Amino acid sequence: MDCWSPSKSTCSSSCVKLYLCSNPEDSVVERRALREDVFPKLREHCRQTLGLDLRVIDPFESCDPSRWPDENTRKQLIKECRESSAGPFLLAFIGHQYGPASQPAQVEVSEYQLLLQESQRAGVSTVELEREYQRDENTIPPSYCRRAAHTCRPQAEFKEEEESNIKAKEDELGKVFQTTVSLCVHKGLMTADRAQSYYRSALDADLRFALEDRPDSDIIRRCLIYIHKVINAKGLRLMRSKHQSESEAPTLEQTTTPTDGQLLSELCGVFLPGLVASSQLLVYTITTECDRRHGYTTARRRGYAKSLIQQVSSDLVGLIDSVKISGTSSDPQLGDALSREQAEQEELCHILSGFYDVTRPEEEEVRAYVEQSQPQCPFVVTGGPCAGKTVLLAQCAQQIKSWLPDCDPVVITYFCNLSINPTPKHLLSNLCHQIADRYHSRSSSEQNIRDQNSNNPTSTLNPLCEPTNKGQGLSATPCPDSSDIMKPDICISELEERLSTLLSFMPSTKQPLILILVGLDRIKNSFGSKIFQCFPSPLPPNVKLILTVSSNRMQVLQTINPQRSPPPCESEGSEKESGYVCAQLGRVDRKRCAKMLASLLSGSGRRVTSGQQALVNQALTSCCLTLYARLLHLHTSLWHSDSDVTESSLPDGVHSSISALLDHLEQKHGRSVVARAVSFITLSRTGLTEAELADLLSTDDELLSEYVQQGASPSSDMRVLQIDVERLLLDLRGFLIRRRVGGSQVLFWVSRHFKLVAARRYFSNHEARREIHTALADYFSGRLSCGSAKPLLANQLSRPNNGTNQKDTSLDGHPSSQPFIFASSSKDVSRVNFRKVLELPHHLRESNKWEELERGMLMFFGFHQAMVQAGLLGDLVCMLEGKEGSSHFCFPRERALLASILTSCACLLRSSPLQLPAVMEASLLPYLEVFPVLECYVRDIREERKKKGSGLGVKLCPAPSSVPSVQCSRCDAKNDNVSVTEAAGTECGVVAEVMDDGTAWVWKGLGCDIVKLSLSSEQKELKFAGVKSSGQFALLSTQCNKLFLWDVAGPQVFLQVKDTLKTEFEMDSSKKTLNKIEGFVACQKKLLMWWRDESFVSVFDISCGTLTHFQCQGCVTCLVCSSDGLCIYCGQEEGTVSIFDADTFTLLGTCSNSNLNAVTSVILCEEKGEVACVDRTGNVTLWEFEAQTQRPRLVKESLTKSQSNNILNTDYSIENNTLLVCYPTQVTLWETCAWELWDQFLAPQGRAFTQAVLSQDSHLFLALLNDCPLVLVWRVSTGQCVLSLETNKQPHTLLRTASDVICVADEGCLTVWDSGTIYAAGTAPKMSRGVEEVVVGVTGKWFYTSDGSETVWRWRLETGLPHAYFLHDGPVQKLRLSPDIVHLLTLSGGDIYLWQTETGQNILRISGSRATDILITPNSNFGVSISDRYLSRVWKLSHGSIVCSIHLYLSDAQVSPESTFLIGRRHGDLLAASLWTGSISKRFSCVASSEQVVAFCTLTEHLDFVVVMAASGALYTWKVAEETVCRHFQLPHMFHCQLQDFQMCSDGNYAVLSTENKDINLLDLSQVRLCSIKAEGPIIKACLDKTGCYVAYISRPATPEKSCVCSLHARPVLTVVRLADGERIGSVRLSKNPSTLVVSKQQCVFVGFEDGSVGVYSIFDIMVNGEESVRCREKVNGQSKQCPFDRAPFSWLPLAAPNVTWP
Repeated sequence: MDCWSPSKSTCSSSCVKLYLCSNPEDSVVERRALREDVFPKLREHCRQTLGLDLRVIDPFESCDPSRWPDENTRKQLIKECRESSAGPFLLAFIGHQYGPASQPAQVEVSEYQLLLQESQRAGVSTVELEREYQRDENTIPPSYCRRAAHTCRPQAEFKEEEESNIKAKEDELGKVFQTTVSLCVHKGLMTADRAQSYYRSALDADLRFALEDRPDSDIIRRCLIYIHKVINAKGLRLMRSKHQSESEAPTLEQTTTPTDGQLLSELCGVFLPGLVASSQLLVYTITTECDRRHGYTTARRRGYAKSLIQQVSSDLVGLIDSVKISGTSSDPQLGDALSREQAEQEELCHILSGFYDVTRPEEEEVRAYVEQSQPQCPFVVTGGPCAGKTVLLAQCAQQIKSWLPDCDPVVITYFCNLSINPTPKHLLSNLCHQIADRYHSRSSSEQNIRDQNSNNPTSTLNPLCEPTNKGQGLSATPCPDSSDIMKPDICISELEERLSTLLSFMPSTKQPLILILVGLDRIKNSFGSKIFQCFPSPLPPNVKLILTVSSNRMQVLQTINPQRSPPPCESEGSEKESGYVCAQLGRVDRKRCAKMLASLLSGSGRRVTSGQQALVNQALTSCCLTLYARLLHLHTSLWHSDSDVTESSLPDGVHSSISALLDHLEQKHGRSVVARAVSFITLSRTGLTEAELADLLSTDDELLSEYVQQGASPSSDMRVLQIDVERLLLDLRGFLIRRRVGGSQVLFWVSRHFKLVAARRYFSNHEARREIHTALADYFSGRLSCGSAKPLLANQLSRPNNGTNQKDTSLDGHPSSQPFIFASSSKDVSRVNFRKVLELPHHLRESNKWEELERGMLMFFGFHQAMVQAGLLGDLVCMLEGKEGSSHFCFPRERALLASILTSCACLLRSSPLQLPAVMEASLLPYLEVFPVLECYVRDIREERKKKGSGLGVKLCPAPSSVPSVQCSRCDAKNDNVSVTEAAGTECGVVAEVMDDGTAWVWKGLGCDIVKLSLSSEQKELKFAGVKSSGQFALLSTQCNKLFLWDVAGPQVFLQVKDTLKTEFEMDSSKKTLNKIEGFVACQKKLLMWWRDESFVSVFDISCGTLTHFQCQGCVTCLVCSSDGLCIYCGQEEGTVSIFDADTFTLLGTCSNSNLNAVTSVILCEEKGEVACVDRTGNVTLWEFEAQTQRPRLVKESLTKSQSNNILNTDYSIENNTLLVCYPTQVTLWETCAWELWDQFLAPQGRAFTQAVLSQDSHLFLALLNDCPLVLVWRVSTGQCVLSLETNKQPHTLLRTASDVICVADEGCLTVWDSGTIYAAGTAPKMSRGVEEVVVGVTGKWFYTSDGSETVWRWRLETGLPHAYFLHDGPVQKLRLSPDIVHLLTLSGGDIYLWQTETGQNILRISGSRATDILITPNSNFGVSISDRYLSRVWKLSHGSIVCSIHLYLSDAQVSPESTFLIGRRHGDLLAASLWTGSISKRFSCVASSEQVVAFCTLTEHLDFVVVMAASGALYTWKVAEETVCRHFQLPHMFHCQLQDFQMCSDGNYAVLSTENKDINLLDLSQVRLCSIKAEGPIIKACLDKTGCYVAYISRPATPEKSCVCSLHARPVLTVVRLADGERIGSVRLSKNPSTLVVSKQQCVFVGFEDGSVGVYSIFDIMVNGEESVRCREKVNGQSKQCPFDRAPFSWLPLAAPNVTWP
């Protein structure tokens, strides 16, 4: 099988490959124009619109005719283009010159002898003919073959002369052939049809080979031909010379040989028109009539070329765009990475099975294993290198269904070592996905058939969930959900459990599962063994597992049977002993290899002589491998019958044969080309496409230097010729396979041994490898595609050629661009550049470009967007969390934050990958002050929105309700029932935890895993009992009463703390009672340890390893040392604090509490000479020391009211003078300067605190509650619980390090948050209640919010922070802003407050209004207070005096735009009251129809008009001044206008009538039509933009799938729709429940939330040229970042009493 071009049924091409057919002498200008102006643009078009690449093969691209391919090579190229092109494959140009006849590459012996004999008889010289051709018996049939041209090239000064000699010889040889052939035709010795092959030019021959006798599918819309007829092309001078030559006596050759004109006429007038009629061949003809005197001039040719390139470009775009590409991202079956890889693995299996050339007896052993009813163990195929294990199992996989005709087996083949991500997690995920997907798809199809055949199903059970033992009548087990497999944070143990469940419940007797895993032993880092361990032993029923293992890697099978190493081969009888069945793949029989080689030679038209066959047999005897036979085919196909072949002519092994192959290629194509091409293919991660290989070769300096003619000036656009690359690939076609990876067909070595030889030959050292990786990184990063090819260095251009082949340069464009996502005309469809996504990170890593990898990819939004859209979200998270290169990276926390956000949003992003920009922008904005480097990430999101032309961005992010963690790690414990008994963290950030099973686990910091700690004593593994920490030390105690000290700042060395004196304080070992250490303090190379219920303190000297003790009066409960290390303060059980000298342990003094409660904490205030003690009930006692030798003096004693509850823990911040005391029912805070109780925080009802700690700055505290999986965060200043931090499991304890907060769960899992992110989220501004009203100024710079409390907030949008608080004496009910934004009007507690917005001065406080609503006139001069039961008043804003009173209550009142009327509804009519007199001067009433007015709206752009909506659905306009009414519209009966929803824009063009469930009903008055906008779920709120451009609405999305547990799917969604065309501008998922919605004139959407926070979202629409910028709070107005509590808003107080009182 030719695996170079897979069959069209199994895969489709990812490249449009065009063969350029032309007369090289008559198309130089046209071809150059196409290479420069058409093909580069066309290539980009193909890549961006269809995800295809473009290659154009011009066989005559070289200016050196000696390097043009012969006819056989051209036929191979045409065939290759036809079979592998995704679209058109032939582009032909036929001019007015037919071209010289091409000389045959070989002539059969009989025909050659006929030509030779007739030439000699006619007296024609045959010297040149005999010199050029030699007989070769190795061809089939035997032929005379043309001798190979000499490879040495002349110097530049002799090049022109040499070329002319070559042309003369070609002409002479052509005349000999034509003369002799004409004689044979004339004598009847040769048919005319056969003679045509000797007359035809290369153009004619190529066209006929491409089109003749081909099916219509190869011609229709796949070939494009242009014919250019030129009249008077030669001009008068050439015509005269032609007539003179024609006047001479005609010869026999001239009378029988067809002329070029006749051949051209037959081609264009007969052959091609026939195909146009029969096969719809596309042929374009243009005629150019030239001046008879000058003929076809250069100017005319250039003009034709200019018009030609326009036509060709248009035609090719049309043909290519009509191509239907399968396997692209639009294919629903390839929507995620696992499905895509599944299809790629299936295709790879089909390709590899094509290399199964020799039937192996081991195939029957595999068949026997498959046909067994219940094999309970794996089947292992072993063999040496190149034995054919992979090919054998690929073939078996294709045959299994035919082996099991009575069932429908599910066959899954996975080539592990050929996977693009060979990690255990990825491989297990893929296996689980494939198993679940295969059985689910089959079950779905069967269920559809059953549904069609029967309307009454007999069973309601899910067929996927039936137990395998159906005879026992067990209940159905729930079918495993395969969606969890895609979770980025899924661990190996979960996948192992999932795999076991799938294997147990999915397969059945009718649908057994056959798993074939190839190359597990070849995966790096011993990952293969980990995969083996994940399979249950014995295998479940109906599951068969087939593996390949190399003979030299059998140790990986120890995981199957760990008791003993497996023997080289096991028979079936020893299955129970070894745990697997083994089949040893032996050597192939030599005769079969020889037969295979003969078949391969015959297929290529070659054979070997009997003498040569003896040497071949000898070689096959020494190495009888199928790969070696394939390599021998290449070597022997180069032999001729007269070749001098010896035993040394054939290499003696696979590696030697590969080296010999490379030697041959280097001699034929040049060492530089071969070396670079092989290196690029070998070191690529997934392989290279042909176009990529050509691009890379064109960017190599050393290679391009050989393309410069000596003494010539190089072109800036030099490029390796496509034909050179294509010829090299043709020579490698038997050893390169085309496999699909990420939607592209890439070239990949058929055997790993090619990689081994290439590495040894071309890049054996690190520098050489790094050079190749650097070139690949530069290419895929796009640095080489910025408008020009890579320039050559001067020193390379000046080097002599040293006799190497001179090569040509090409001007056909530049390397392709490399965006992460290709631009598309469709806003909703984009194509991911899979090649860049898969290759670039690998090469950056291998070339040590860590900074570019981190900043340019791992923290670049474009890369994230491409990975998410490619379905590689899990891989992206792994890269962000990866440890490789971590020492070179500079931003581990930023990467961890990005990974955490992506993980939390994984469910949403898998179903809606285009939501990534909105999700990441909203998630990152609150933390830009903490991680300013991420500003570029947000800026990239907004730049991407600009490119798209529309979108909804986040301008002000609401206060977060939670904080993303920077790491979640779990113990890889085998027993899931263990729990943490104790955990401790050091100041260096290292955490140690001890489990109840005696194991200890250590986490060494961000980016590290939790690893098990193992210590042994007397050849026994120790079990741990507890752990304590102090400073940089951790102290671990064991269950055998041993202590081990670990300095975490140094190497991992554990120092045992031994008491060499065996003092009386040591426990009697015979009692076997655990001696529990309560704590220790590290102080100046000493450890001070105290024990439970013990009255002594142990002192361990780290420097000398000695342990001493000193005695206290009572049981020690706590201990602290002075900063100078001179004094030790010991708190004791009876409420006493003893002070000792640290050197002599002499007692210096004591102090006691009055209540004699145990001391739990001692706090030193050394600057003040004070010591504070906290006892177990929370009482605080303060002593003062004037000198350490004097008796302490009691200063203060604060006793708690309740003595029943003991405290749980204390936390002290010396920098912030704050002490936290945690009780089960409350948390109290003490200010330690004056030692006053600051505040108390009660536990939520029904809950109890278990621990509380202060944040770093003490503005927040974090607490754990019983039976609560959250960590709650309180803001100290307001008493609000502002955050709830999510953990995976029930928390056990909280630890605070210098930069992190760590939660240790009961099961040992760690959740780590950055302290800065907690601070940023916890201090974000938030009102005390839900936001009830938002008012935005006309400039949009300031806005105001109220929440029903006594405070109105004034916000500055630029900073996103509150600027001032307007305080009131009662709850604020109404809020109004004057149109000139000078005054703020509020209604609170029955009083009206008038404020100046800039100064915050409360100008007026009016009492006695009894108002229920307030308004400000549009001219900002008057206020209107509306009362529903009393008088409504119009008054002057300047001093509060009443202008007039309105006696009637008008509901839903509005002030007319001219500030002349107050308009409102009353008893179904619409009334207008004069603002000057208060009287009702105008009335709108539908008396005739007895209708009531249900809604109305004034129009600011049409001052005199009011739009009125009646209950019947009639729409009127009422001109108030003239009291004229016009009826415009009648709503259909199914449309209703709802008063609470009715809104209208200022120009009256659009109105929102109602919101019903998922619909927003709109009235478009500009076009007099009704519109309806469909939302994703029930609409919560909707708001019409007053300018009439947009409508914004908040909807609650439909209920997600049952398997979805993602909170994002259930969150409300804010959406903005453009009214002009109904296009959705963008949507954002809100983090919490909204309470109010406002759209401002500045294209901003303001959302108030129920928790008191506010979000502002900017509408970007290219139609209005919107702008966005990243807001950085700490840099506003050049100010540095401040603490929110240091930049508190102004508080503006109201007047103490009303200064205006109305009667």
